This record gives sequence, structure tokens and C-alpha cells, in this order.
Amino acid sequence: MDFNFSDDQQQLRDAVAKWVEKGYGFERRRGIEAAGGFSRETWDELAELGLGGLYIPEDEGGLGMGPVEGMVVMEELGRGIVLEPLAQSFIAGALLAGHADADTKDSWLPRIAGGQALVVLAYQERKARYRLDVCEAKAQKAGDSFTLHGTKSLVPAGDEADAFLVPAQLDGKIALFLVERAADGVAARGYGTQDGSRAAEVVFDGAAATLLTRDGLAALEHGVDIGIASTCAEAVGVMDQTLAVTVDYMNTRKQFGVAIASFQALRHRVADMKMQVELARSMSYYASLKLNAPAAERRQAMARAKYQLGVSMRFVGQQSVQLHGGIGVTDEYIGSHYFRKLTQLEMTFGDSLHHLGEVSARMQDTAGVFA
Repeated sequence: MDFNFSDDQQQLRDAVAKWVEKGYGFERRRGIEAAGGFSRETWDELAELGLGGLYIPEDEGGLGMGPVEGMVVMEELGRGIVLEPLAQSFIAGALLAGHADADTKDSWLPRIAGGQALVVLAYQERKARYRLDVCEAKAQKAGDSFTLHGTKSLVPAGDEADAFLVPAQLDGKIALFLVERAADGVAARGYGTQDGSRAAEVVFDGAAATLLTRDGLAALEHGVDIGIASTCAEAVGVMDQTLAVTVDYMNTRKQFGVAIASFQALRHRVADMKMQVELARSMSYYASLKLNAPAAERRQAMARAKYQLGVSMRFVGQQSVQLHGGIGVTDEYIGSHYFRKLTQLEMTFGDSLHHLGEVSARMQDTAGVFA
């Protein structure tokens, strides 16, 4: 298997890395966090790079790229702990391109690709506990259209979004709908999250909805799997930088007159961190390469990858804090922000315990990764 990136993929990585380095410094990020956790200005800059249209076909105004390009982009955004939820555009682009009718595609896909519209997945409910087949929201047919009732939690940038992709019960089966935030009957209450970004509780009270597909569970699983692969890639970028700042600190922090990086026991802990980062990287590659696999194989792969990423994130984040000491948890120091990001990513799209259960439930007679 060839793990080398193509010239186009490397150029994409370089462009995003350059923007993160020069356009999204730590102080800018702290300012965005203080202002609420989402910046339309930053969102427009990501759109100017073409990133919103990564999963959108070229004839709809996008770049027509795929999972590996998405992985490359999210890894670099992770290095900058970027707050804006670009993975949601990947999900929206893929689901609308795959399930919406021609009019809906023409109305939304070019706007998502150009950054004029932020469309996010609103699927989590309080009783679901990460299960995608648990859905209490309900949709009703009203003439030639549909109305939707229900509440969705932890919707990324929900009070800033222009529309939502919402699973809801229709005739005893989960279907997937598009609902505009400006529609009557939609109310979003925003709040900051642990990593400094923004989410919202969104209530749908008879809101007008556009049906995308009656096979909503399959579409939702696909969208969440795109989110899982994106989260894994983003986490690799965050862990890379967490390790880098930890090593830099150890090379400058002195104890007994020498840098603590010279202490053998601490060097062993850094080596363990590096091993976890590389293990996480390999599983992130695995997740991205399996995104276009058949549904059962894809779902199994995402659970395996997210479980390993969760274990690695927890280990790297905690070791970094311990090796830094008290400064590792101060808000003024960037290391604490990496730790917060890793903590939240571990619970995004299902925590480690949930995915361990998914791995167990999906085991067959042979349980190897390549079985």
C-alpha cells in the first residue's frame, strides 16, 4: 500500500499549513474564543482556500476531492486548533450531493462550497448516548411538504448555522431532512464548549423541512463516519503539536541546573507519547482509506479507529500536562488549549467506551483489522 501523498495533496497540505501559521495564531484564536467561539471572517478565509467544497462535485462549485484530501486538511487545522467546524461542510457536502434532489443541490451546494452557507448535522439527542438509531424527533407530512418537531443537542455552531441536516422519525423509520435556521419554529440557544468552540441546543417546533432521503439512518451513519474520520485526522494534528510543545518545554525547563529533557525517565515518557501519536496516525489513515468501503466494513473501521484515537488522545494529553507541571493547565499557555481540544475530540462522534462496544459488537469469527 502506497502511503505517499500526491503532489496535489501535498500542495493542499502546504496551503492550509501556511494559512494556519500566518493567519490563525494563538492570540487570534483566543480572541475568537472570547467572542463566542465562531468567526465568520475565519470561515470566509477557509472558503477562499476552497476547503468548504472539498467533498462537493466540481459541477456544483466544489473541488470534487475525497477522504484523503479531507484528512490532510483536518490534520493541519488540528495543528492550529482551529475552532470553526469545517468537518461539518464535508458532511453536508457529501450528504447533499448523495441524497438531495436537483433543486436542493443547486440551491445549497454552491453556497456551501463558497462559504456563503454553513450547514451542520443536528443529530444528537439527550437519550441517545451516541446511538444513531435512537431518535425521538418526528416529522409529519403537510401537503407537499413536511414539518418537524424535536430537540437536538450539541449542534456545532448551531446558532450561527444557516441550515441543519436533521434525522427524524417518518412513518416509523428514520428519515433525513434539511431545515433552514431562519424557518418559523426553529430556535437555537448557543453556548461555548470545553475546547473554546461553539455549539447550541436547537428546538424544532413545527419547522418546515425538506426531505432528503427516507433511508435516513444509512445516510446519517455515512455522515457521522465522515465526521469520525475528520475527527481522527484533526486529533493527529493536535497531538503532533502537543508533543512538539512538550518537547520544547522540556528542552528549556531546568532542574538541578540541567534541562529536564536530559532525565532518562522523562525521555521514556516522551517516547511513549511519540509511539501513541504514530499509532493514532496509522489508524487515522486507516479510517480515511475505509470511508468509501461498503457500509458494514466502513462502520467497523470507524469504530476501531475512533477507539484507538481516543486512547491515544487521552494518553498524550495527560502526559503533556504532567510533564509541564502547573503551567500545563493555565489558560495563558497554549498547551492547556491542546489538552482541552483533545479532551473534547475524544468524546466527539462517540467516546472511547462507546466505540469499544461497537468494535466488540461487530467482531466476526476473525477479528483482525484486515479480516
